[in-house]
Amino acid sequence: MCLIVLATAGNAQENHWKNSQFADLEKTIMDLMSAGEVPGLSIAVIRDARVTWLKEFGVANASTKQPVTRATVFEAASLSKPVFAFAVMRLVEKGKLDLDAPLGSYLPKPYIEGDARVGRITTRHVLSHATGFPNWRGRETLKTHFTPGERFSYSGEGFVYLQQVVEHLTDEPLETFIRREVFDPIGMPNSSFVWQDKYEAAKATGHNSAGVAQSRRQRTIEANAAASLHTTASDYAKFVLAIMNRTGLKKSTTAEMLRTQMHVDEACSNCIENQPSGKRSTTISWGLGWGLQENNGVRSFWHWGDNNGDTHAFVMASETQRSGVVILTDSGNGHAIIPFIIERLFGGKQPVTAWLNYEGYNSPAKTLLRSIITGGMAAISQYLSGRARDPKLGLNERATNRLGYDLLNRKRSVEAIEIFKLNITDHPTSGNTYDSLAEAYLVVGEKALALEFYKKAIEVEPSYPNAAVARKIIQELQVSPKN
Repeated sequence: MCLIVLATAGNAQENHWKNSQFADLEKTIMDLMSAGEVPGLSIAVIRDARVTWLKEFGVANASTKQPVTRATVFEAASLSKPVFAFAVMRLVEKGKLDLDAPLGSYLPKPYIEGDARVGRITTRHVLSHATGFPNWRGRETLKTHFTPGERFSYSGEGFVYLQQVVEHLTDEPLETFIRREVFDPIGMPNSSFVWQDKYEAAKATGHNSAGVAQSRRQRTIEANAAASLHTTASDYAKFVLAIMNRTGLKKSTTAEMLRTQMHVDEACSNCIENQPSGKRSTTISWGLGWGLQENNGVRSFWHWGDNNGDTHAFVMASETQRSGVVILTDSGNGHAIIPFIIERLFGGKQPVTAWLNYEGYNSPAKTLLRSIITGGMAAISQYLSGRARDPKLGLNERATNRLGYDLLNRKRSVEAIEIFKLNITDHPTSGNTYDSLAEAYLVVGEKALALEFYKKAIEVEPSYPNAAVARKIIQELQVSPKN
């Protein structure tokens, strides 16, 4: 029985859900975490517009075995964006910011010189991901890639631009502004966009796809509106309830946040690095700071988070059904199990998880990974024999590439390099396949081979997504290419 169906249940059924269904869900989550290699997770379930279940699982650090507790703080990654959007809409209500005024009109000098289209970007464009900016600039000079408002392409850079405007208008750092407008009124004492001393003991450590605890990133001194939120499942659930109950903002303002502003492309979330299909999704769109979904007559708002592939998070809720969930993990495998938890809570597969297209813990590539870990190169040979008999058993380019990186994370460099070579054989015109092999060679210290394959990547596909980064690495390697 799904959470949404139970939203109107009486007390008897409510008690049954608590005593039976939550116990079953708890076991399911534990099984998923074990199979998906997710060290730690915290979840808050909302039903009847209140938090009915808070639960913590696993460890906050696989090395120290520190357990996840109610007070454990997670990196929320892009779950930062809806919180920032809420605060921005508070400025809009106060008349200090116009949703449709060019952001450049609020700043004393242009944000970017030499790009006329930047002057057209508005707050609405930023919050609905229609700026034309890439997600992150990386080593490239930031520029727009299409006319603002033309189409959807997910962008953290747009939020950074709007953050600069907000800080200029309020004449205060983002953290101070957000605390006054969101954290304090809603009651989110453990949440912050910048490092707090108490996080030293309370924060969960990120883990890569191999379940290895990663070095703690530098303490966040400067807030990033798109990505630096630290929070607990309990705190973030309070924020979701504020949206659901339309508190903290005028009801009309919340309605505007949850109104479709831009339809996404069926084939991509970042439609600059990846080629858009030109087909608008009929189930997924974007509001102001929130993703939106229409599924079987139920409208939901949602967002996902992914910081550097070692912390994953997800939130989804429905105003009409008065139900929702917040899931925070300390793992780059979080999104491999989150869709299965969402299915249990919302009654079946959700279009949004298919659109995000994260690889499930039980995918063919993950199954092959486990075989390689056990059987080494022999398992790769068996895979090649199997797909020779039945081509349908073969992995696509993306899955093969992820498999290579999964092996690399486990320090199985010999098998990883073999998988990357196989991907080149299967996809000889893809720059990404050569780039991945080059990176693997760089990891094992084979700088000359890394240089060779970075050059090959640009030769076969001069404009592939990572080409600019590859060119800069080539320049660095050419200074001292020897091992």
